[in-house]
Amino acid sequence: MNLTETPISSTPIDHSSFLKINRDQVRLPNGNVHTRIVVRHPGAACVLATTPDNRVVLVRQWRYAANQATLEIPAGKLDEGEDPAVCALRELGEETPYTAERVEKILDFFSAPGFCDEVLHLYRARNITPTSSLQPDEDELVETELYSRAQIRSLLAEGAFKDGKTLIALQYWLLNEAE
Repeated sequence: MNLTETPISSTPIDHSSFLKINRDQVRLPNGNVHTRIVVRHPGAACVLATTPDNRVVLVRQWRYAANQATLEIPAGKLDEGEDPAVCALRELGEETPYTAERVEKILDFFSAPGFCDEVLHLYRARNITPTSSLQPDEDELVETELYSRAQIRSLLAEGAFKDGKTLIALQYWLLNEAE
């Protein structure tokens, strides 16, 4: 069965330096025409980072749209033309007092494919080392927290995580890596 929707036209609704929102007309495989509102996003990188004693590094930060503080893995949007691995390392250094020599690719996934084209690039950093200070963006206030595997299992069971990328990363960690 063909499920492909063919673009007919695209009209900008709102464009900023960060996001673009368009109203697109598409033709469905059955010939019908429908409207889709689409958010265009440059993509982001996120990093599952652990210390030499195998504690995961998370950041707690206020998320205005969610109206609450969330506990997340370090992440941030890609700059134009930026390599996602470079972005993951940069975000680790900006949001936490840790650094890594390198990262390994885990997977790519869409954040909300029903309306947004954002692709998140998930990386793994092991044996991270402390640095002297945080280097957050001017609009970021973050707290760094370290958690053991047992603590993460408990927090997952309690439903403490509300962020999709963090849920994916932590479940990957628990399911695919030995203790």
